[in-house]
Amino acid sequence: MTDTITDRCEARGLRMTGQRRTIAAVLEESDDHPDVEELYARASARDPGISIATVYRTVKLFEEAGILEKIEFGDGRARYEDAERDHHDHLIDLQSGEVIEFVDPEIEELQERIAERLGYRLKGHKLELYGVPLKKN
Repeated sequence: MTDTITDRCEARGLRMTGQRRTIAAVLEESDDHPDVEELYARASARDPGISIATVYRTVKLFEEAGILEKIEFGDGRARYEDAERDHHDHLIDLQSGEVIEFVDPEIEELQERIAERLGYRLKGHKLELYGVPLKKN
């Protein structure tokens, strides 16, 4: 992925206001999976004129345009990440709520083999693991 969220919005013909550009910049700089409230806090720190309603509308617009991907980890919060990020899977810490991204070639190969064994060619997948930290002795 070489272009920015803003570039992709403009390429899809979305009108990019100053507030939408601020929200896009916050998303581009996020290395976590923010929900709307977190995006609002970060964006309004840059532009106090941004309302939470603007963030909700912008996130919905970006999601409908295929710019953002909505992800839900069972905690009641819709979170967002760039839809064009490199493939990765998620491990969710059930105690802290931390979301850890990972890529494992063995898991990728196993999923391909399972799909093939069942008579399919894999076109995509999502893997979410939920766990608690091991106790250290």
